[in-house]
Amino acid sequence: MENVSNEYLQNAVMTASPEQLHLMLYDGAIRFTRQAIEATRAKDWEKAFTAFTRTQRIILEMNAALNYNIDADLCKRTAGLYNFIYRKLVESSVQRDAAIAEEVLHLLEYQRETWVMLIDRLRQERSGETPAATPGQAVHTPPPREPEGFSSEDGALYGSLSVQG
Repeated sequence: MENVSNEYLQNAVMTASPEQLHLMLYDGAIRFTRQAIEATRAKDWEKAFTAFTRTQRIILEMNAALNYNIDADLCKRTAGLYNFIYRKLVESSVQRDAAIAEEVLHLLEYQRETWVMLIDRLRQERSGETPAATPGQAVHTPPPREPEGFSSEDGALYGSLSVQG
């Protein structure tokens, strides 16, 4: 059964668009962060360390994949967010504090939600669809809700990564 699962995953990765691959990374980071939180609460330090390490590697990969040639300012802000997430993951692991990892989980879920909105918009643009609106009315997609405890009023910039072509 494990071979079938691995084969399915390999096929999904090989046929995924760059946007879908990035979404898979968010999904993995969220899944491993949840595992780290559960293991930390259960005081299973080995499992927690493994889950934190896996999430950290995903975040490092996402940071390394930023393309500064497309939008350097956005990449700098996104890299800042990824660095913040990475530092919080390390801090949570070292201090064995699930509350810090909860903060990271909220950020990852927010970023994932934003990424899904981007994928939907790209899909519409590529298919020539336009979102429904009455004639003469601009269409505005509301931003995803901010995670608890994080406010753009605090001066924090949480952006989404744009993928072209």
